[in-house]
Amino acid sequence: MSILLLGGSPHIPSSSSRLLLHIGEQLALHGHSYRKLDVRDLPARALLQADYSDLEIASAVRAVAEADAIVIATPIYKASYTGLLKAFLDLLPQDGLAGKLVLPLATGGGHAHTLALDYALRPVLHALGAKQVFTSIYANAQQLDWHEERGLSLDAAIELRVQAGIAEVSAGLFILQGARLPLAVNDVAPAHGRSLQQQPYTPSLQTA
Repeated sequence: MSILLLGGSPHIPSSSSRLLLHIGEQLALHGHSYRKLDVRDLPARALLQADYSDLEIASAVRAVAEADAIVIATPIYKASYTGLLKAFLDLLPQDGLAGKLVLPLATGGGHAHTLALDYALRPVLHALGAKQVFTSIYANAQQLDWHEERGLSLDAAIELRVQAGIAEVSAGLFILQGARLPLAVNDVAPAHGRSLQQQPYTPSLQTA
């Protein structure tokens, strides 16, 4: 089963791209393979003109079609996901996410845009036919710490949500391939044995 890490940030590196890669690496430890696609690396003219004859555009669309699960990451600008990511999602056919598991991620400067993923991106993912869209994960700048040597560190609240999301995506992939789960979701979820759906956004969880 394959995973596509889809980055919608116009800047690399960025908080969202680092969080995206962190989750990809954690999923690899669960036995899943992944590839990464940063929309910013696609040719701008071909992307904006929806030029399917462009080899890079065609390859990117095919990468989505071939993935079993997609982890989408975006910074939040003006209460929404990036225009860059929108331009790419507009390239996909109407059922471009049919049968796929999707985990949406976002990063922002504060708590004001916590629900931007649910109000802006989630409806688009459902409209594209996603089999399951897991509970969104939003992290503000204070909850992510980057160190050149140690890499990315997450504060306790976000780490809890990230590990729950990873467990659910991993479990969903094992179910898709018809394999018996090596562990129940609750067994691989972090402390308190709570899944991501059981952890609604609350002020305590969103405190850096």
